[in-house]
Amino acid sequence: MTEQEKQYLYLLCRIKGIGAVTLRRLWEELGSFQSIYYIEETDEMKKFPAFCRVAQKIRLGRSEQKKTEEEYHSLSEWGIQFITPFDENYPEKLKEIYDPPMGLWVRGKLPEKGCHTAAIVGARDHTEYGRAMAEWFGRELSAAGIWVVSGMARGIDSAAHRGALSSGGKTAAILGCGLKICYPRENYRLFQEIGETGCLISEFPPYAAPAAGNFPMRNRIISGMSDLVTVVEAREKSGSLITAALALDQGREVLAVPGRSTDPLSAGCNRLIKSGAQLADSPGDLLEIFSMKRQSERMVQEKNGKGLAKTEKMVYSCLDLQPKFLDEIIQQSGLSPGACMGALLELEWKGYVVRTANQYYGKKL
Repeated sequence: MTEQEKQYLYLLCRIKGIGAVTLRRLWEELGSFQSIYYIEETDEMKKFPAFCRVAQKIRLGRSEQKKTEEEYHSLSEWGIQFITPFDENYPEKLKEIYDPPMGLWVRGKLPEKGCHTAAIVGARDHTEYGRAMAEWFGRELSAAGIWVVSGMARGIDSAAHRGALSSGGKTAAILGCGLKICYPRENYRLFQEIGETGCLISEFPPYAAPAAGNFPMRNRIISGMSDLVTVVEAREKSGSLITAALALDQGREVLAVPGRSTDPLSAGCNRLIKSGAQLADSPGDLLEIFSMKRQSERMVQEKNGKGLAKTEKMVYSCLDLQPKFLDEIIQQSGLSPGACMGALLELEWKGYVVRTANQYYGKKL
């Protein structure tokens, strides 16, 4: 992606009312973000009347273009990066979900490719038991080299982050507001420390205030970035259960910490376990899952490249256990779309590759 295209994508991400799925579909249809930004000047409006609503929102957004461009060029001064799915350091796992963000604002260093990640989420109003469990899980997972992902909300989320930091490990906080705002305010020191040693991530522009509608959007990123999601404490109706439901939709494993049947803050966790979530009464349950994942990855690496043609090896080396979108495989391999597709079909036929969804491919165990 050129710098100019990235700037146009930034402008589009700053326009209210244009979601990630719509923006992705428009790009697939028009071929560039500049064309989307000036959609009224193309013939596409005649072909697709449904674009009229989008065009109206873009027209309104263009009134703030100069101010938004100034903001874009100020990001580096604020220690913030704008990351897109076309960038090398965009989280790989996020690309697998139905509606990956087309732009992320990031402070700090994102998890490296291949890093294992675990989300720990739970209630804002928590018990001492819940706080201790969240810190314990965060501390032990982090000490084992696993990134701890949460939402930096007061309560269980904050305890998980603090646990991870206490062992000198890495943690990622996904915010429901912009990176120039600390919410809740009492987490300012935690906010600063995560930004310096891990990373702060938001789908919302730097000065966006926290709003109720932001948090379900944030939750899909928490689960989407993670290999698995663990719920520590949650009421019968809780935002953490939304995160768990999103995780299941995204193909992630869901675990829950059990609690007393009479405790309202354990009602959500106990219901998850009844519904089939794995019971997690210690960090060892999660570490065992990651141990099996690592063993599976080693098996794939041993299998990698045996008896394959040169082109197939090139394509296979670009793949992971986590499926990748076809466009990304083509870009990484440097092959033509036709050659890449041919190699993928051959690899799929030989049993080396699995197609998990339309144009998504991953290594097969």
